[in-house]
Amino acid sequence: MSTGASRPTVGAVVLTMNDRPEEFPRAMTSLLAQQGIELDVVVVGNGCTPEHVPPDVRTVQLAENVGIPEGRNIGARNVRGDYLFFDNDAHLPAIDTLARLAAALQREATLAYVQPRISDPDTGVTLRRWVPRLRAADPSRPGTVTVMAEGVVMIRRDAFEAAAGWPGHFFLFHEGIDLAWRLWNQGGTGRYLPDIVVHHPATDPARHTRFYRLNARNRVWLARRNLPRVLELLHLATFVALTLWRFRDRSALTASFAGFREGLRGGYGERSPMSWRTVARLTRAGRPPIF
Repeated sequence: MSTGASRPTVGAVVLTMNDRPEEFPRAMTSLLAQQGIELDVVVVGNGCTPEHVPPDVRTVQLAENVGIPEGRNIGARNVRGDYLFFDNDAHLPAIDTLARLAAALQREATLAYVQPRISDPDTGVTLRRWVPRLRAADPSRPGTVTVMAEGVVMIRRDAFEAAAGWPGHFFLFHEGIDLAWRLWNQGGTGRYLPDIVVHHPATDPARHTRFYRLNARNRVWLARRNLPRVLELLHLATFVALTLWRFRDRSALTASFAGFREGLRGGYGERSPMSWRTVARLTRAGRPPIF
């Protein structure tokens, strides 16, 4: 691991379920090869004992799968660094990837998080879901972003802690939007830096009833936790309209509306609506919080 008291200190949190025996060791090798930073790494076994972990890397073993956001929260509490890097088995092709991300945060005090470009190592393709903004057809365009593709992101630790971290009870889906909105509500911003590239295979996750249910439930929770009442209703109405427009499969619609009803019943956690000033800032940045 890199050392040096004058260098940025980065705590890297890597989750594993031991289900990527090829990608995980390669990702770890590239992570530990990073230079120009002081790096601390922890691997969190989400419901497993982590395998293929280098001997000098600490691990945390969780008895059950607590979900991605809560696994990352636990990892953040067990790693040192002024900046937190959350990694989803991404390969870092350049040895200065983390140093460049940290430098962007160092240059701008109001910048809360930075997002590299994720691309397939063989084709160079960047999936639309990896581009954290609307108008995602051109993944090479940099700029301010109001959400995040949470798989690979660096966040200022003090901002992360002030925002209470990831919403652990979401388990999966939309936790990046929730955290990004809370970081913006503190006065921070986000930046997409496509000239900093990380690699991840461009696979399309299987869509199943659990996916549609959690996606819809968490969309409701996201709105109920973060939006003023009038925008909460508008956001959810927009979500319902888009769901009806996008999905023609009956099982997908059934699961989506089951999740929607589950979200309406409660369980979203603490309600802390963003200010109207934040709404205005998000809107000026190109993404009003109703989409």
